[in-house]
Amino acid sequence: MGKEDCCDMRGMLSFLILFLISKKPMHGQDITEEIGKRKGSKPSPGTIYPALKGLKDNSFIKEKKEGKNIVYSLTKEGEQALKNARQLFCRTFQDIF
Repeated sequence: MGKEDCCDMRGMLSFLILFLISKKPMHGQDITEEIGKRKGSKPSPGTIYPALKGLKDNSFIKEKKEGKNIVYSLTKEGEQALKNARQLFCRTFQDIF
C-alpha cells in the first residue's frame, strides 16, 4: 500500500476506519463497536489495531492519550487519503448502485 493510497480495497477496513473517525475522534473500542453495528459482526483487536498502526505509520491518523484510552483522529494527510479513497470507491462501484 503506497502512501498515496489509503486503502487496500480488498478489505476496505482502512477506508471504513478513516470514514468513521472523520465523523468524530474515536478510541479502538468505539471503532470496533461502530463497525459491528454496520457489518453485523465486530472485528477482533487483532484486526483493528494493526490497521490503526498502518494508518498511523502512513501519517493518516494521530493518537491522543485520554486517561487509559487512546483516541484516534484524522490528520490533514488522512483527510486527503479519505477523499482519494471515496473517489476510488465511487469510480469502482458506481454502476452497482
